[in-house]
Amino acid sequence: MQNTGKRFDVAIVGGGLAGVVALAYARRAGLDAVVLERQGRVGGLWRDLPAWQDIQISPADWQLGELPLQGATQPHILANIEAWVEHFGLADGIRLNTPVQSAREDAAGWELATPNGPVHARHLVAATGAHNTPVIPACPRTGSTVREFHSSALRDPSLLTGRSVLVVGGGASAFDLLELCFQQGARRVAWAFRGTRWFVPTRKPKHVAGSVRGFARLQASGMTAEQQSATIGADMRDRYEKFGITDIMPTQPFDVLRDQLIPGRPGMLEHYAEIERHHASVDSITGDTVALSNGQRVQAELLLWGTGYGIDLSYFASEKIASIRTLDELAARCGCIFRSLDASNLYFPGVGLDGIGSSPWAYSLLCRTIMSHIQGKARLDEVAMGHKLNHFDIVNHLAPRDPASYPPDTWHAHYRAIALNTPDERPYPIP
Repeated sequence: MQNTGKRFDVAIVGGGLAGVVALAYARRAGLDAVVLERQGRVGGLWRDLPAWQDIQISPADWQLGELPLQGATQPHILANIEAWVEHFGLADGIRLNTPVQSAREDAAGWELATPNGPVHARHLVAATGAHNTPVIPACPRTGSTVREFHSSALRDPSLLTGRSVLVVGGGASAFDLLELCFQQGARRVAWAFRGTRWFVPTRKPKHVAGSVRGFARLQASGMTAEQQSATIGADMRDRYEKFGITDIMPTQPFDVLRDQLIPGRPGMLEHYAEIERHHASVDSITGDTVALSNGQRVQAELLLWGTGYGIDLSYFASEKIASIRTLDELAARCGCIFRSLDASNLYFPGVGLDGIGSSPWAYSLLCRTIMSHIQGKARLDEVAMGHKLNHFDIVNHLAPRDPASYPPDTWHAHYRAIALNTPDERPYPIP
């Protein structure tokens, strides 16, 4: 049993990237903090993902400072998260195999129930991720012989070789699965989607096309969000026409306040004409046949759900918080990006994850200001954003609210220089 009399300055739920970054900045701020991680090792969702899963940006965008990153796939990302722990000496502040069973406010902050006893803290950082629960749409199944895998659960991609595969979804996960089908030599590939997300059609490898350095330079040049959207949107429309894929171009204009810059998949584009495309969702599965909402039926041996993730906050005692299921719902219940409007001294850094940019960069900026706020050095408002904040716009939003982290006379020139002058192959410095 852990000592139940102590009250930490900060308790951090989750030992993934956000959790270890939060602990690093709590330590830097001189705060007494602890991470509570349900698994036996750090890594969070990246610990659970298959080895073929990778990041949507370039490795240089993910890496910060001298923290090593040897590649872009799941084993490399796990090693990078572990490097945060080693580099900053965080291991003694992380309690492994300690799932949080409930989190409730008490008179002095928060009480967290764990199998090892209660943990008390003045402030709570919920770092369990913005995407921690795979979503598979409900549909009736009658004698189904179709093997189904969510993108997070397909451990052995060789299962696709020589098989008839149906991919469902219209975003980054579905694009990855389509690419994987052709890499593994699937015999037949069908694709069902209700709508599609914007992505950048290109023949470049994903982790070159995924670089956000060009976007950072647009921001640093002084372009407004409307101008960024118009510039990027025009380029993407031209690309859709060049590659002959206008039939899957989203109907709504590209908007940097709503959309992401998802890199294209070269193999998906190369084999585009071979994909049997259905603008539909799955209605039911009977035997080896998948009935779609457009009236078509697809025979398949494998069904791959590229339908993304939701949020599980069921460990909160507050029903208002526990009932939140999507990142958009959570963002609407947070002020100043990450400060909960439903409870005191509660922060959700994952809200800053879903825009355009780098997760380690965003988490570092957000967690630094969370700790500054806990120290009484930042002034965080309680106004919901209403849209996504991207990359260096996070800096622009936090700077006037956190002068301790952003010296008023120098911060603008400092971060503008980082955006404009950092070579594409070099990581940004750790904030």
